[in-house]
Amino acid sequence: MKTSSLSFEISELVEKNVGYITQIIGPVLDVASSPGEMPNIYNSLVVKGQNTAGQQIDITCEVQQLLGNNEVRAVAMSATDGLMRGMSATDTGAPLSVPVGETTLGRIFNVLGEPVDNLGPVRSNATSPIHRSAPAFTQLDTKLSIFETGI
Repeated sequence: MKTSSLSFEISELVEKNVGYITQIIGPVLDVASSPGEMPNIYNSLVVKGQNTAGQQIDITCEVQQLLGNNEVRAVAMSATDGLMRGMSATDTGAPLSVPVGETTLGRIFNVLGEPVDNLGPVRSNATSPIHRSAPAFTQLDTKLSIFETGI
């Protein structure tokens, strides 16, 4: 028996926890989800679609508040021009993360962890969420050293 691609796409949406935009106020979005499938605070949401001019939209948001009635409030990490109520917002199930390690030293990143210094992609397998606890005191290097800034 042949399964239709539509049923496959619907099952993908259920697994990915997709909500829809109910309100847009500047960079702030309210997103409604199915009962029991609300994203956690600090989870990232991805809004993809097309605006009225037919241009592709790909905006990442971060959940900041649980509003109740299966709604969350999120802040967009880029301009919200072209977003419309009813557009789908997919919960990634994870917080915003940035690359970490030796390969990131001296590089410039945006809030999404994407390099903006025109030096190419970052080759780092390790990432860290942007909201995390401070390292334990025992993990810190406490020896006295000169901190060169290049100024």
